[in-house]
Amino acid sequence: MILESHIQKANLIMDLRSMGISCNKVLSAIEATPREIFLPSNFHSYAYQNNPLPIGFEQTISQPYIVALMTQALSLKGNEIILEIGTGSGYQTSILSLLSRRVYSIERLKPLLVNAQLCFKKLKLTNIISEVGDGFLGWPKLAPFDHIIITCAIEKLDDRILNQIRVNGTCIAPVGSPDKEQRLKKITIRNNRKDDLWDDLGKVSFVPLITNYD
Repeated sequence: MILESHIQKANLIMDLRSMGISCNKVLSAIEATPREIFLPSNFHSYAYQNNPLPIGFEQTISQPYIVALMTQALSLKGNEIILEIGTGSGYQTSILSLLSRRVYSIERLKPLLVNAQLCFKKLKLTNIISEVGDGFLGWPKLAPFDHIIITCAIEKLDDRILNQIRVNGTCIAPVGSPDKEQRLKKITIRNNRKDDLWDDLGKVSFVPLITNYD
């Protein structure tokens, strides 16, 4: 079973390369992170398939390609402070933690966060600070961040979040609603906010961000 898992993981890494993931640091982080521990036991055998999988509470662990794409788009050097909105399973969080100085992560559903925190402990990841909360407004008291990554679809991305990013930092977020097309956006923050760069990274499908705010 261990050998089979290693073969499946190697095949996944090759698939990611063929799909345009070229950053060796990102690929190494994915290779080093056991995706199965973030999944319910009945899905362990599917851990290294390039598909999203259910984790309960109508939530999913993202497709490895999407995790790799979003992480690669941040162009991490290793000393960044990142805010993640939507901890979910904790898989994306863990990948980020291997490539940055610190990750702050917010999750709305406490049972998911508890499971994710257990995974962080198993992996001995000590640079993650996570809490239960509504991520719609970001985490203003800890701002500014070098980057923000949003792992659930947001219908409108406005300055309440973007103002929490340092100049030349980025936000990676799926923008759109469940009943309409979602596009993965990379927003690079400029000194003059009118000059912010909005890049389109392609069509995606994420569960929606649920919030108590308008």
